Amino acid sequence: MKRGKVSKKRHPMVAVGIALMVVFLAELLVYTWCRVQYVRTGYEITEATNHHQRLVELHRKLKVEEARLRSPERIMRIAQQRGLVMPDSKQVVVIP
Repeated sequence: MKRGKVSKKRHPMVAVGIALMVVFLAELLVYTWCRVQYVRTGYEITEATNHHQRLVELHRKLKVEEARLRSPERIMRIAQQRGLVMPDSKQVVVIP
C-alpha cells in the first residue's frame, strides 16, 4: 500500500514538472520568434535605406541631365543645326 501512496504523491509533481517544461518551451519559442522578427525587420530597414539612397542618387543624376538638356547653348546649337536663325527686329512682334 505504501507504493500506491508514494506514486500518488509523485504524480502531481510530475504533472507540475511537465507543465513547467511546457511553459519554458513556449517561452523559448516566443523569444526565438521575436528575435527572428527583429533580425528580419533589420534586414528590411537596411534594404529600404539602400533603395532610398539609390533613388536619391538617381534623382541627383536626373537633375544634372535635365540642367544639361535645358542649357541655352545646347538649344542654340540644335537650332542652328536645323537651320533656324535669330529673328530680325522686323520679325518680332511685341504684345503689350
